[in-house]
Amino acid sequence: MAKLTGTHQVDEFMQRLEHPLKREIEEVRRMLQGMDRELAEQVKWNAPSFCYRNEDRVTFNLRGNGFFRLVLHRGAKASVDSVDMKPYFEDIGGLMEWAANDRATIKLTGMEDIEAKSGLLIEAVRRWVDIE
Repeated sequence: MAKLTGTHQVDEFMQRLEHPLKREIEEVRRMLQGMDRELAEQVKWNAPSFCYRNEDRVTFNLRGNGFFRLVLHRGAKASVDSVDMKPYFEDIGGLMEWAANDRATIKLTGMEDIEAKSGLLIEAVRRWVDIE
């Protein structure tokens, strides 16, 4: 059998996923899927992940109790010179926790949290991946 790629790979991963916030993870995944045709899915770091124009940009971090995170990144590792520089853009919504100027996370705790943050979340991801 051929190896699954893209959305089919993530669909299969999600079918097997056991997580207390699975419904919420699926909702955020749907939100990201609807943003742009060039935002493509795969499984990375044992979680759903999105690439834009073949560059890794947003990966779910499912290791949490009562929450999950979206990791916004510019590839697998932070740039060596990124730690002392200003963030990639101003986070006017206050959603993001910056690890470096090219790496941030957004913590989500449940459906109410996702609904409350949805507009800011979409805008932050849109800006992160440079979708016009």
